[in-house]
Amino acid sequence: MSPPSSANILEKLSSSSFPPYSEDMTFNNSDLRSYRHNRQDWVVERLSPHIGAVVHGLDLAAPLSVPATQDIRELLLRHQVLFMREQMLTPHQHRDFASHFGALHIHPVFPTVPEVPQAIVLDTAHNDLRDNALWHTDVTFSPTPPLGAVLVARDLPRAGGGDTLWASATAAYEALSAPMKQHLEGLSALHDFTRSFPLSRFGRTEDERAHWMETRNSHPPVEHPVIRVHPETGQRAIFVNEGFTVEICDVEPEESAALLAFLFRHVARPEFHMRWSWREGDVAFWDNRITQHYAVDDYRLHRRVMHRVTIMGDRPFGPAGITAS
Repeated sequence: MSPPSSANILEKLSSSSFPPYSEDMTFNNSDLRSYRHNRQDWVVERLSPHIGAVVHGLDLAAPLSVPATQDIRELLLRHQVLFMREQMLTPHQHRDFASHFGALHIHPVFPTVPEVPQAIVLDTAHNDLRDNALWHTDVTFSPTPPLGAVLVARDLPRAGGGDTLWASATAAYEALSAPMKQHLEGLSALHDFTRSFPLSRFGRTEDERAHWMETRNSHPPVEHPVIRVHPETGQRAIFVNEGFTVEICDVEPEESAALLAFLFRHVARPEFHMRWSWREGDVAFWDNRITQHYAVDDYRLHRRVMHRVTIMGDRPFGPAGITAS
């Protein structure tokens, strides 16, 4: 018997598809909201049941030992995004911290700190950053999307605003119905550089147009599994995002549009989220393989400057072994 179509599955979805709340859905292993790390002099403060933790007592400007680096990585795998308050890192320190976790990525579009090309500059006074105000996973237009990224707040709107939200794509996956999980796990989707970097906004001068054409030609659309398996934990996560995913492969256009619309709305459910209100010098470090984020655009006419260093990743694979092509 042939499997049900995407359209038929979507018709059957309702709020009853989501599991009812229970105490078992709060903190796994009876964890406390805050706990002391068992090896380092750190206190870890959880921010939500599914995602986010503040690590207190960690000085990112100091040299990191191998055990401390491993402990940070384990905390990242557990909490998906980590925050360290008011670290005041220099661009060189920012780069050096991120480099403990892998080779660093050079972004093909955004400007960088002149002396630290691995650090991109997200400055609302000079860049059109409207496409950060949607749920997205960074650089999924690459065959090997980033493992993670480290973001530092440099200059924040004086009137407030400019928060960032993160979503757990593993929690979003777990909330899907069993038939929908089964249907999605055999599918792949196309991710396209031009969706968030259109020529109309990133090719305003002749030089910009030439650079845009070169970047587009070197980054053709790429397929990734719709459901990604985390290479370290084995967790499954929704791996389509509004920033770069343009279609589900090998289904009818109407089915593709319906599935993507459903998944984008699903990831946007607040049950899977946490929200961070920045202070200058704050650092966020997230696992780009199983999260999405959204920069709240509520500070127009005010300036916001962030620096991001991105850590290179590997080819995504799904439950059926689907990899990027």
